[in-house]
Amino acid sequence: MPSDARALYLDLAKRCVANVIYRDDGAVPGRENEPFLEERRADGRDWPKTAHTMIGLRRLENIKFCLESVLAAGIPGDVMETGAWRGGAAIFMRAVLAAYGVRDRVVWVADSFEGLPPPDPAAYPADEGVDLSGFAYLRVSLDEVRENFRAYGLLDGQVRFVQGWFRETLPRCGIERLALLRLDGDLYESTWLALENLYPKVSSGGYVIVDDYGAIEACRRAVEDFRKLHAITAAIAAIDWTGIFWQKP
Repeated sequence: MPSDARALYLDLAKRCVANVIYRDDGAVPGRENEPFLEERRADGRDWPKTAHTMIGLRRLENIKFCLESVLAAGIPGDVMETGAWRGGAAIFMRAVLAAYGVRDRVVWVADSFEGLPPPDPAAYPADEGVDLSGFAYLRVSLDEVRENFRAYGLLDGQVRFVQGWFRETLPRCGIERLALLRLDGDLYESTWLALENLYPKVSSGGYVIVDDYGAIEACRRAVEDFRKLHAITAAIAAIDWTGIFWQKP
């Protein structure tokens, strides 16, 4: 794809998954029917009614930056998101690979496809009081996510789904190597399990993105605890008010 056409396609794909095209209202509990505000959507601060992602334009642009960087540098490995909701961020990952004609990397989409698990404070005390399991809005089925990929013409053999609770699926998901790992599991448990099982598979020069670092204290603590335990000193860079990323040395 010519570079100008690629840039236009990816910009449109980004705007479509975040739905700044038709500008749906927000659906934050207690603030339903909030009018669309482009800056709020760009910053990923609302819960959209119909958009395929809630991470906002800035975090989508970060995905593009990280993927383009690993492609340009030839960093080996697949790409993965743990915690997919309606699939928009992973769809955008697949769009980037398609735009660059990449046929030898897989987009892995890991999710329960049943919403978030109840917290287990006995095992993960930081999750005490962080209970998002009751939000039907956050429960999106695998069939719906597959159909969202299909709507963009991006459901193919380069997309693989890992269905189930992370404690059961991530230790045995069969991934060999990752160039990009994006975490969006909210809880300490989900964040820790993703790092514990998948960080060793991230190639040197690959990227780790954490969506909820600034928004949810339990997530931030999981990242900090893991980095301290494994003496990870790579600089953390802010994406926006909540998202962060670092490059694995």
